Amino acid sequence: MTNLHHPAEVKPTFKWVFQTASRTLAFGFGSGLSPVAPGTAGTLWAWAAFLIGEYFLSTEDFLWIIGGGILLGCWICGFVSEELGKKDFGGIVWDEIVAFWLVLIFIMPTNIWMQMIAFALFRFFDAMKPGPIGMIDHHFKSAASDAAQHSTYLQIIWRGFGIVVDDLAAAFCTLLVMALIQFLIK
Repeated sequence: MTNLHHPAEVKPTFKWVFQTASRTLAFGFGSGLSPVAPGTAGTLWAWAAFLIGEYFLSTEDFLWIIGGGILLGCWICGFVSEELGKKDFGGIVWDEIVAFWLVLIFIMPTNIWMQMIAFALFRFFDAMKPGPIGMIDHHFKSAASDAAQHSTYLQIIWRGFGIVVDDLAAAFCTLLVMALIQFLIK
């Protein structure tokens, strides 16, 4: 398998992010460049894009976009992290975007208060990584540090999967708590 060689530790700029489609997606159309809480900025971008997308896309369309976004995200997140020379750079927010879309597709339609609770829960689970989310994150970060200096395509996809999977776990935990809230208020 071919080894990829990229310069170590690139500092992403607006110009750098928008040079390729993979960087643009990985950085959530620039939201990941936020100097403060890029994951939160990416999740806010996901929320706004979802609300706008509801006017143009069906649930089935969103499910295809989310499914494709998860699969493509494994490559995108892994490849861009390789370009940056970092395992899981905070500005890579595609993982937050597709995971929060997954939350929204299951809870919508709902009122703004329930959307805000879902947002807060997702950010909590993603940032704090309690329980199994933290174990998943730790496992993949440890595996990534064991990888060779020059990664193969398969290692890049695996690294990207590690970046995406903890956000999917955060989405799952968010959905569990949202279901419990729905149960308790009925």
